[in-house]
Amino acid sequence: MTAAEKNEKNEKNDKSDKNTANTESALRTPAGLPVADPSRVRRAALALVRQDGRAFAAAIGLNALAAVAGLAGPWLLGRIVNTVRDGGGVAAVDRYALIILVCALAQLLLTRYARYVGHRFGERTSARIREQFVDRALALPAPVVERAGAGDLTARGTTDVTAVGTTLRDAGPDVFIAGIQVLFILGAVVVLAPPLGACGLIGLVGIWCATRWYLRRAHTAYLAEGEANSALAEILSATATGARTVEAFGLQQRRLDACEKAVKRCERTRTRTLFLRSVLFPAVDASYIVPVVAVLLAGGALHDQGLVSLGAVVACALYMRQLDQPLDEILRWVEQVQSSGASFARVEGVGETPGGHRPGSPGRRRLVPDGDRIEVTGVRYAYDGGRDVLRGVDLTVRPGERLAVVGPSGAGKSTLGRLLAGIEKPGEGSVTVGRVPIAALDPEDLRRQVVLVTQEHHVFLDSVRDNLLIAAPGATDPELRAALATVGADWAEELPDGLDTVLGAGGVELDGARSQQLALARVVLADPHTLILDEATALLDPATARHAERALAAVLDGRTVIAIAHRLQTARDADRVAVMDDGRLTELGTHDALVAEGGAYAKLWGSWHGDASR
Repeated sequence: MTAAEKNEKNEKNDKSDKNTANTESALRTPAGLPVADPSRVRRAALALVRQDGRAFAAAIGLNALAAVAGLAGPWLLGRIVNTVRDGGGVAAVDRYALIILVCALAQLLLTRYARYVGHRFGERTSARIREQFVDRALALPAPVVERAGAGDLTARGTTDVTAVGTTLRDAGPDVFIAGIQVLFILGAVVVLAPPLGACGLIGLVGIWCATRWYLRRAHTAYLAEGEANSALAEILSATATGARTVEAFGLQQRRLDACEKAVKRCERTRTRTLFLRSVLFPAVDASYIVPVVAVLLAGGALHDQGLVSLGAVVACALYMRQLDQPLDEILRWVEQVQSSGASFARVEGVGETPGGHRPGSPGRRRLVPDGDRIEVTGVRYAYDGGRDVLRGVDLTVRPGERLAVVGPSGAGKSTLGRLLAGIEKPGEGSVTVGRVPIAALDPEDLRRQVVLVTQEHHVFLDSVRDNLLIAAPGATDPELRAALATVGADWAEELPDGLDTVLGAGGVELDGARSQQLALARVVLADPHTLILDEATALLDPATARHAERALAAVLDGRTVIAIAHRLQTARDADRVAVMDDGRLTELGTHDALVAEGGAYAKLWGSWHGDASR
């Protein structure tokens, strides 16, 4: 085996080691995204209410009217009892019965329309939450998502957002209506017969205690359940993504153990919330009868003493019995409300992520670079507080030049590329373009300055047109076709529906070469002045790589190019070569000059060509 072949094999092994490390990192619990505190959740809920205040006020008014209409029945029934007891005629009873019927019909109609208004409010609010979550998720810096774990963000964007939407649509209106009914019923009892009202309220103490016990524990329990679900989703996702690496390195049992550990954690958290419900519901069911019994016993004693009428006792007992329905409704949804409250805290937490904001948001001054010159000054960088990956790097990239960055695996080449692309921010020092920090640029402005092209590319489940418009939302169809033609993607014109052809699962599947061409067409549309290439064709087979490299050559024309080079053939064709070693920039110059110096680059070049003495 030649030295060049050995070098290439070592590079492949380095990549495998990186993949293994990425897969094994899932064994550790990810830091996760923040969770909003209760005050932040309350402010967010109030903001959502204010955005649709009319509908919310209408729902309150209609529910209140429906509750008032519902109060008439027991009160009128008490009047009927007193009328009959006093010897009243049939006409009076019929009149009261007709009023009860009218009130019941009015309550039915008001409740139906109140639910209609409430559900429309819930749907609109749910849509706002989803749109806000997508906006915040897209604004998250890539490193934040990588370190938190895609599983956490996925769980929040699916399970948690759905739980909040369901609550706003179903549980929210139902609980709100029931709450108004409870207040009105208790108020009616107190007004009708204050002593009986006091007895009824005392009888509800058991329900209050059981609910308080539950609420003090439920929020924490449901947050733990959501976190366990996120961890399980992350481990399953990482295992599925790195399946080949797992198989190649014989890590099947370790991954199974990790998955089983995550499943058991989910089981424990769900058992905890189930235990809380199993205590709450029986305790509440047993407590329902207490206020009714208390009112009847106290009412009988007071009636014997002539302090309350028989009709008042009957009406108060019926009112207390009426509490079952709204309280049942509240308690039926209380579990959902607690669960969705925890989900809402996780959804809102995305907005508290450090760096999780759009730099171009209102009130922030938009930065405009003065030229295309890229300067790296005194840069130090470490991942998650670990040891420095970059140490005091100084580098200037002149507009229009081709710079190759080389060095052994782990030297910091890819990390430097991420800083140059604005994906990471330096811990110390600065990385600027036109004297403006690259990482501080608005995302749309950043795309037009510097673009990082890696071996990873994504085809969205959407049309060809929408896959391209991501890079240039205002581009016309002729501009889209021109970008495809630039990278040699003539196949796009032969698709069944042209630019409207749906790509991905369920549509037209693209192979590696075509996917890469689509990604490069996005680069053409973004039109950056600088391209950073980090082994953009390394994972493609030789035939596909040749097609991709031809397309890449068309994209590079007239731009500044920074190539993270693992194959030194790229370095020989560059204007200058930057040599990285242990996080430092150790050599900088032309290929010929560095070979003549006989330093680290000369040794790399000699090893690449199988001539260690050169």
